[in-house]
Amino acid sequence: FNSLEDIYKNISFDNSGPGNVSCHDSLMRSDRLMLLYTLFIKLDEIWTSAECKQCLIEDQDALSNDTLYYVATLNQSLSCFEQYLRNHTELCKGCKTSYRRLNEVYGTMERNQMLCIDLEDATNMTQPLWSKNFSCLLPREETVPVITVSSFMLFLPVIFYLSSFLHSEQKKHKFIHPKRVTSSSSLMNIQDKFS
Repeated sequence: FNSLEDIYKNISFDNSGPGNVSCHDSLMRSDRLMLLYTLFIKLDEIWTSAECKQCLIEDQDALSNDTLYYVATLNQSLSCFEQYLRNHTELCKGCKTSYRRLNEVYGTMERNQMLCIDLEDATNMTQPLWSKNFSCLLPREETVPVITVSSFMLFLPVIFYLSSFLHSEQKKHKFIHPKRVTSSSSLMNIQDKFS
């Protein structure tokens, strides 16, 4: 990309070539599509959107130390995967430390905005290998608090209704007995009197 930028800058300067014709005009305006200009703009757009500068040192001629460290950690994890390829159960145990370290390095670089598309693609390649192909799980630290809070929230209504029941005053139902006729035989006697 640095070479492309240098060549484009050389073409863009209005230097006269043979026959006093501007190289810029003859190359940049030789067609209606302005092909060289369009190609350079699109390639620059790809370079920028891929954040390639994040993985390079300042003058963009070599990989940064953080990128080299990530690549070394990635290679360590991948070689561990190859070592236990036949036994996935042992792979999960044996490669857990190197895979966890890879995720930690990736997370640190992501927080510090030091990732380029190559590192993201490499991580996106290893995650399905670890979880889908090898069926390994990497327990997350935040699962315990989430389960604890969820359990508490689940039992909160039970606790509420139970405490409400225990602390409320239980009313005893008092039946009011009618002062009317108490038995059906006396009722028969009343009817006999009126007949």
